[in-house]
Amino acid sequence: MIQLLTPTHWKDYELIDCGDFEKLERFGNFILIRPEPQAVWSKQLPQSEWQKQHHIKFKGRSATSGDWLKKNPNIPDRWYIEYKNPEVAIKFRLALTSFKHVGIFPEQAVNWDYSSQIIKKFKTPQPKVLNLFAYTGGASLVAQAAGADTTHVDSIKQVVTWASENQELSGLSNIRWVVEDALKFVKREVKRGKKYNGIILDPPAYGHGPNGEKWKLEDQINEMMQDVVQLLDPDEHFLILNAYSLGFSSVIIENLLKCAYPKVQNLETGELYLQATSGVKLPLGVFGKFYKTK
Repeated sequence: MIQLLTPTHWKDYELIDCGDFEKLERFGNFILIRPEPQAVWSKQLPQSEWQKQHHIKFKGRSATSGDWLKKNPNIPDRWYIEYKNPEVAIKFRLALTSFKHVGIFPEQAVNWDYSSQIIKKFKTPQPKVLNLFAYTGGASLVAQAAGADTTHVDSIKQVVTWASENQELSGLSNIRWVVEDALKFVKREVKRGKKYNGIILDPPAYGHGPNGEKWKLEDQINEMMQDVVQLLDPDEHFLILNAYSLGFSSVIIENLLKCAYPKVQNLETGELYLQATSGVKLPLGVFGKFYKTK
C-alpha cells in the first residue's frame, strides 16, 4: 500500500511556507530560512512576510557550507525543542551548523511514531533495536523511550556525541553508541549471528565511513538490505527504510524490500512530506516499513 505521510502533532515544529528553493520553518521559538532543493515552485506567502517572520537565515558560501545571518545577534547558536507522541517524549539540542542542518529531520517523526507503536505491541521484553545511519539520534531516543534495548550506529563521531547529549536531555540512558561504517557493522553482526527485533535505516545519498569508506545509495543499498534482513528476529520484528534521494521512488523501495525479504508481512511504502501552513506540501523522501508480531 502506497501512502503519503506527514507529522501531524508536533507543537515545537512548523513548516510555514516553502518555494523558490527555500523553506520557512519554526523550530521552537525561532523561525529559520534554509535552502530546499525540492521546492521548485513559487512561495505562497509574499517575500515581505518571509522577511518579517524569520529570525535566522542560512546563506550558502559553497555547495556544502555557508553562514547563518541573525536579525538579532543575541539569538543563541543552540537551543532546545521537545517531541511527544502518545508513547514517548524526547528532547533535542538544535544548533546552527555550517552545512545548513540544525540537528533534526522533522519529517522523520512519522517513522518515530511507527517504531514506538510497534515496540509497545511486541511481546518480547526489552526488544533489541538497531538504528543505522543514526545521525543525532531521534529514532534511537524514541526506541529507547518506548522500552527497547537500542544500538545507535553512525560514522561521524561528532554527531554520535550530539546524540548522546540528546539522550541525557531526554532523561534516558544505556543506548549503545557505535562509531563505524554502517555496512561494515552489519556484516560483522551477521557473522556473529546477532538478531534484532527492530532495524531502522535512513541512509544518505552519499557518505563516508570513519576510515574513508565510501557510500553511494544506489550502488550499495541492495547489498545493505540483503545483509540487514539476516539480522531480523524471525518471530517478532519491524524494519523501516527511509531514503532521501531525488532519483528514488517508493516503488524502488518496495522492490528492494520484497527482494531482500520475500516473506515480508504488513508492508507499507510511500512518500514522506511536510505540510506547510501556507497550503503546499514539501516532499522529503520515500519509505518502506513492515512488521511482524507474535
